[in-house]
Amino acid sequence: MKFLRLLVLIWLLTLARPASLLVTLGEQQIVRTENVLAGVHTRFVDEAEEWKIKRGLEMVREMGAPWVVEFFPWAYYESARGVYDWRAADLIVDHANRQGLTVIARLGFVPAWARPVQVDGHETTWTYLDEAGVDAFAEFSAAFAKHFAGRVRHLQIWNEPNLSNEWGLRPVDPAAYTTMLRKVYPRIKAANPDAVVMAGALAPTLERNRNAALDDITFLEEMYAAGARDFFDALAIHNYGMTDAPNAPPSPERINFRRAELLREVMAHHGDATKPAYITETGWNDDPRYVNGVTPARRIEYTLRALDYARANWLWVRCVTFWVFKLPAPAQGYRDAFTFVTPSLEPLPIYEEMRNHLFSATK
Repeated sequence: MKFLRLLVLIWLLTLARPASLLVTLGEQQIVRTENVLAGVHTRFVDEAEEWKIKRGLEMVREMGAPWVVEFFPWAYYESARGVYDWRAADLIVDHANRQGLTVIARLGFVPAWARPVQVDGHETTWTYLDEAGVDAFAEFSAAFAKHFAGRVRHLQIWNEPNLSNEWGLRPVDPAAYTTMLRKVYPRIKAANPDAVVMAGALAPTLERNRNAALDDITFLEEMYAAGARDFFDALAIHNYGMTDAPNAPPSPERINFRRAELLREVMAHHGDATKPAYITETGWNDDPRYVNGVTPARRIEYTLRALDYARANWLWVRCVTFWVFKLPAPAQGYRDAFTFVTPSLEPLPIYEEMRNHLFSATK
């Protein structure tokens, strides 16, 4: 009898459970903005609740930013070679498109089946991709390009390959990254000839110990020396401002916003002046304990001035996307001080000021 009562109680609780929240795409929207370069790097890939994805992308549009960079981890969508499940990626892309946003897809994150378990007695990481695995990554990239043709045109190949921790904890290797581009580029273009394949996304660093990192200018030079020119359509650039104002002059020995101009000089030197560049990560941090942090007020000022500077001076740049719109959960550290909204989508002062700035000429 007690067991029967328990079953009845469970059944009643099931009936009392609220229905799942129905989230629809809604009507097609357009982004109204004063600056068509404005964008943010989003991290909705790790967001569990669909309503947050939709509302977050609505907030990006309402802020006046037409561009988003989103991470699409290879391991999330190809559980075994040739076995794809695009549902989670479709969700993000479709909500972004419905808000009128242009998506730049960052591709990477190696599944366990595409890499050796161990190398030299150490387990491999999700950034480890050897020559044997590059063909599988090229297949995935082509499958992604084909599946999202008409919805996602811009594809960023890897992230910060000039850092050892982004290159499988191996010495960085511009020639090996170029080999990746040689294999990935033609597969993507065959799958979707309209795709814009973006290389680079190099970390701005002054390090020259290849076991740890290689400065982005040298890495790009060595990419060209290895024959990369014919295997990308645009350069992705990361140019964090650190503590400098956005108009501070560039120098090979300093990391700042205008370091992007030095990378542009490398492109021009190698006959690539007609190719555009996309700023896929930039920004300032306002954590008072962070060595490269600035005050919240200074962060807002520099962010808005950076957008104005790029629009006035960088005709070769297609977007300036700031790291990072939101994180799925508090990072409990300096990374939180890059965000524009909280994990629960509460707008921070920089969000409000960005929206005011981007709408100042459209009201």
